[in-house]
Amino acid sequence: MQKLIFLLLLIPVMAINKPKSAETIPAALKGNFTDDYGIKYTINDTLWVQHPRSRFHIIKWNVKDQYLIAKNDDGNPGEGGQYTRIDFMQFSGMEPWRWGFCLTAYNAKTDAIAEATANADRQHPKTGCNGFPFSRMKRTDQ
Repeated sequence: MQKLIFLLLLIPVMAINKPKSAETIPAALKGNFTDDYGIKYTINDTLWVQHPRSRFHIIKWNVKDQYLIAKNDDGNPGEGGQYTRIDFMQFSGMEPWRWGFCLTAYNAKTDAIAEATANADRQHPKTGCNGFPFSRMKRTDQ
């Protein structure tokens, strides 16, 4: 009986620690990049770095709806400790620019507020980022 109770208590812990496939970074977005403004980035499953000093700790990937939610690092030059929603999209016919992103929200008080922010307009990437273009990204060898 004690073993059964232990197993029943262990199941929720195992479920919490199980990675969700929807939160896995798309391969095209992982690595080192430069945007069309000359800013450098390093992106992995859990961290989005805008060099030299801004870090965004990724807490959720939503690959289906093409966005991520991140907590701004406390040491960032602005909006430290707040939350960001980054919408992304793939490009075709714009080589070397393979994809782009929009900081849809960058100073939300909670992750829920950031996630509830209206998504970027991917149908109009030249103006769909709050009236501005998506930042276009190309891979680098950093």
